[in-house]
Amino acid sequence: MPRFKTEKKGPSKVLIADDNQRNCELLEAYLSDEDYEIAMARDGRETLDKVASWKPDIILLDIMMPKLSGYEVCQQLKAADATRAIPILMVTALNEQGDIEKAVAAGCDDFLSKPVNQLELKTRVRSLLRVRYLTDERDRLLAYLEEVESHAAPGAGGMTR
Repeated sequence: MPRFKTEKKGPSKVLIADDNQRNCELLEAYLSDEDYEIAMARDGRETLDKVASWKPDIILLDIMMPKLSGYEVCQQLKAADATRAIPILMVTALNEQGDIEKAVAAGCDDFLSKPVNQLELKTRVRSLLRVRYLTDERDRLLAYLEEVESHAAPGAGGMTR
């Protein structure tokens, strides 16, 4: 299957946030044959700190974590301009309809129930990274167009909307 290539240098950064060591290791093993750089966080506060310092391209976020829940982490990240665009895939044992609704209300981009299917995980991560890249590319192009338009002299054949 062809891989989606981005223009960024190096592998995509995946942050796995789960307080259960075995869950972290399993998710890492499931993604090990992909071209990803993987980091771990064990609680909500560490997740926010890791996001600020490491700047992941995607976050796999458990809901039930100490210090801050996955819901709280997701809300904070989606409320901040600097982290709003990072896709968040909630990966959790909670699978009641209310849990899904609460995760969506918190701003998560997708939801995956444990036990995790490897193919489903890899497909969703790949899709969310593709959306992230395309959104970033669109934003870069729009900024470039705005810059070009702002430098075009009126009546000099510049682009118009």
